Order: sequence, then structure tokens, then C-alpha cells
Amino acid sequence: MTMPVAAEAVARLATDLARPRQDIETAFVAVGTRLTEGATLLNTLSKLFEALPEALQGTEVEEALSHLGAVAERANRLADTFAQEKAELARLIDVVAAASSPIASLRRAVKMMGIVSVNARVTAAGIVGDSDDFDVFTTDIATLSDSASRTIQEFAQIYRQLTAEVDRAATQRARFESAHADTLSGLAVSLAETIGALDRQRSTAAAGSAETGRVSRQIVGRIGSAVMSLQVGDATRQRLEHVEAGLSTLASVADGDLLEDAERPAAIAALAALQQTQLTDIAAAFAQEVEQAEQDLKALASDAATIMARSRDFEGDGKGQASAIAGLSAQLRAAVTILRDFEAERAKLEIVARAVQDTVHVLLDHVGAVQDIEANMRLVSLNAAVRCAQLGPRGASLTVIAMQLRELTTETVVAAEAAMQQLNQSSSLAGAFGAAAEQTGAGRISELEQQANLALDILAGLDQRLASALARLNADGPKVIALLDAAASGMAGQSELAETLDDTALTIAGLTSEPVPDILPPGTTGILGQLRQSYTMEAERMIHDRLFPHGNAHAETETEPDMDLDAFML
Repeated sequence: MTMPVAAEAVARLATDLARPRQDIETAFVAVGTRLTEGATLLNTLSKLFEALPEALQGTEVEEALSHLGAVAERANRLADTFAQEKAELARLIDVVAAASSPIASLRRAVKMMGIVSVNARVTAAGIVGDSDDFDVFTTDIATLSDSASRTIQEFAQIYRQLTAEVDRAATQRARFESAHADTLSGLAVSLAETIGALDRQRSTAAAGSAETGRVSRQIVGRIGSAVMSLQVGDATRQRLEHVEAGLSTLASVADGDLLEDAERPAAIAALAALQQTQLTDIAAAFAQEVEQAEQDLKALASDAATIMARSRDFEGDGKGQASAIAGLSAQLRAAVTILRDFEAERAKLEIVARAVQDTVHVLLDHVGAVQDIEANMRLVSLNAAVRCAQLGPRGASLTVIAMQLRELTTETVVAAEAAMQQLNQSSSLAGAFGAAAEQTGAGRISELEQQANLALDILAGLDQRLASALARLNADGPKVIALLDAAASGMAGQSELAETLDDTALTIAGLTSEPVPDILPPGTTGILGQLRQSYTMEAERMIHDRLFPHGNAHAETETEPDMDLDAFML
């Protein structure tokens, strides 16, 4: 004998299903909200970093690197020029110093000339008295001697100024080189190393762009998969509502409200089998989709971590050092300052070189004056020789004095020419400084600085983009991971609800041991038909049709005339 089914127990089962349904709805709404927020942020971050390698490979960066290469090359060339100028400056000092010996001889000769001219005046006065015929001894020789003395004094004074100027330039250069011994070479090496680091960063970013793109596409797919999996929440809610409605109908049948006693056992068996099968399928589908959603959410959190890891391609070494671009910008500013200092130092040397050339030109004028004095002295000496011949033996001493003057005059010219030989060489060396400056592009620091500033502007803009992206990542990355982890955690407890649904399905199956008849009574068929019409899921209809193929056909047959009538009325 079949035990009667208590309507209260069935109604309680329907009530008990409401709690997991509400829990599922609440959990899936929360998970969906977190997924929406996390997916939106993750999409933004992935697109942001997917675009960064393209920025690093752009033509502007190539242009900036070209400018940087020009700065590094200029530093190298300037270092070579400084080394060459150091040797040339040392040679200039030696050549200028070498002129001191003939100039000293020149001064001694002029001094002796002054002494001899005094002797000539005194001797001539003692021999001939105040006769105008011997003015050559008493006046002309003294005048020429004084002129030579003044000329040589001016010559020597200008030479001392030249020596002091060259020595001062050498001292300044030595002091500058002492302070910046390896600055230029170090700058060139440092720039080259940092440019190399930027190139490696660009290569790493380019190599990682494919991975970033793959992860981005993977993220899109996983978000879609997670969204599809999360739809099981709404589907489960609807199907549970239908099972609750079915259980309510079953409770009404058990209470004797809907069918006659004869039909009641068959109806209870059919309704219990239907709700038990529907609930078992709901639990299985729910468990499967929950597992898939949990996997997708965990994978999305892992993808977010991958995106963050890829960002290290754009950062420093993780030890607080700046990125290669930021480091290069700082170096470039320092490089421009250093190059400007070196160019200023070279400009000082060029000023000295021009001063040397100008001084040598002035000294050449003085040598010309000495040569004129020498020519006049020869004429005076010739005139003196004629006068001495007129005096006979009394003019012998004056003849000796005249010969001494001629010899001293010759020595003066020879010494002046020897000094000028060295000074002309110093002028040539000084001229070489200017020629070298033109060949090495000296004085173009403003053009170089303009190139450096262009590179700085480009790199600063790129670095700002990188910094903004990294700041966005540092701010949103952990938030994305936390949201997705929380969403995955929210799914973790849902598998227990699937077990609860299975337990309820077993309880429903135990409500009756009455088998489902092959041919259902008309009243039962009508109730089942009403339940089927309430279904919104294809899976529900398929289960229903599989359990009651004949009842479904009967229901369809009964509704066909109504459908035709409606069509006719239309």
C-alpha cells in the first residue's frame, strides 16, 4: 500500500528551496558586479600596455636616439680635441718660451749699444770739440741708440704680456683638466650605456608586446566565458522557481484540492519524478558552470598579474632606480651642461690663440722698426768712418767705436729675427687652434643643445606616458586582482549549494514509491501541460518531454484546434 504524501512536507520542501535560490541570486549578483568592475579595469590596463611598445618603437623615439647619438659623438670628439689641444698648448708654451733667449740677447745688444753711443759722444767731444761736422758721433748715434732702446723695451714688454697670457691659459686649462679629467670620456661612455639600456628596454618591450597581445585576447575570451558561466545564476534562479511552483502544485494535489482520489497517486508520482529530475539536472548544470566560472575568474586574476609583470619591461630594476628614459633625461641635462663648460674652456683658448696672433703681428712691426734702425745705423757708421778718415790718427778711437756700433746693430737684427722665428711658429700654432675648432664643430653647442632639448622633449613625453601608465597600473592592478580574487572566492561556496539541491532532489524522490504510469490520466496531463508552459529554459522542456512524451503529444493535440481557431480568427 502506498503511503500518503503529506502536503505540508511538500510545501516545506518548496519553502526550503527558496533559501538556496536567494543565496545563489545574491552571490551571483555580487560576483557579477565584481567581474564587471574588474573586467573593465583589466581591459583598460591591457589596452594601455598593449599600446606602449608601439610608442617605444615610434619614429619620435628613433629621432630622439639620433639626437642623443649626436651628443655622445660630440662628447667623444671633444675629448679627442682636448687631448690634442693639450699637446698643442704645451708646444705653444715651449715655442713662446724659446723666444726668451734671443730676446734677452736683443736687450743686451741694445744696452751695449747705448753704452757705446755714450762713449762715442764723450770721445768725439774730446777730439773735435763742438764742431758740427762730428754730430754723427755726438748726436746721431745717440738718437738711433735711444730709438732702438725704446723699440726693444716695447718689444720685450709685449713679449712678457704674451708669455703671461699663455702661461695663464695653460694654468687655467690644467686646473680645468684636473677637475674634469675623465668627464668627457665618462660622459660618452655613460650616454652610450644608457642608450644601450633604452635599446634593450625597447627590444624587451617589443618582444613582450606579442605576449601582451596574447594575454589581452585571452582576457577577452575569459571574460566572455566567465559571463556565460555566470548566466547559470539567473538560469538556476528561474528553474528553481519553476521547481518550487511544481512542488506547490504537488502539495495541492497531495492535499486533494486539484484531482480526484483515483488520479492522485499517478499525478503525485509524475510530479515528484518531474521535480526530482529537474532539480538533479539543475544541480549538475549549476555545479559545472560554477566550476567553470571559478576557473575563469582565477585565470583572469592570473592574467592581471601577468599584465603587471609585463610592466617591469618599462620600469627600472626594481631597486628604486629610475627607468632608462628617466635616467637618460637626467644624463642628457648633465651632458649639455658639461659640453657647455668644455666649449667655454675651448673658447678661452681660442681667445688666447687670437691674442698670440695679434701680438706676433705687433712684434713684427717692432722688428721692422729695428731693421730700419739697423739700416740708419749703417749709414751713420759709414758717415762716421768718413769723418774718422779725415781726422787721421786722432780718429782711430772713433773708428773702433763705429765698428762696435755696426757689430751691435747687426747682433740686434739677428737676435730680433731669431726671436721672431719662434714667435712666428707660435702664431702658426695659435692659428691651428682656430682651424681645429672649425673642423670639430666648436662653437656649435647651441645647435647641439637644441638637439638635446628636442630629445629631452620627446623622451619626457614618452616617460610621462610610461609613468602615467605605471601609476595607473600600480593603482588599479592590485584592485583588479582583489576584485577578481573576491569574485572567484564568491563562487567557491556555490558548490555546496549544488549538494544542497541534490539532497533536496533525493528527498523529493523519496516522497512516493508509486511508478509513473505510461498513460497519464487527463487531469494529470493538464497539470503537467500548465507546468510546461511556464518553462523558460529549453533544458526544462527537454526533461519534461523526455519524461512524458505521450502526455506532451496529448497536450499538443488538444491545443492544436485552439491555435487553428486563433489563426482563423486573425
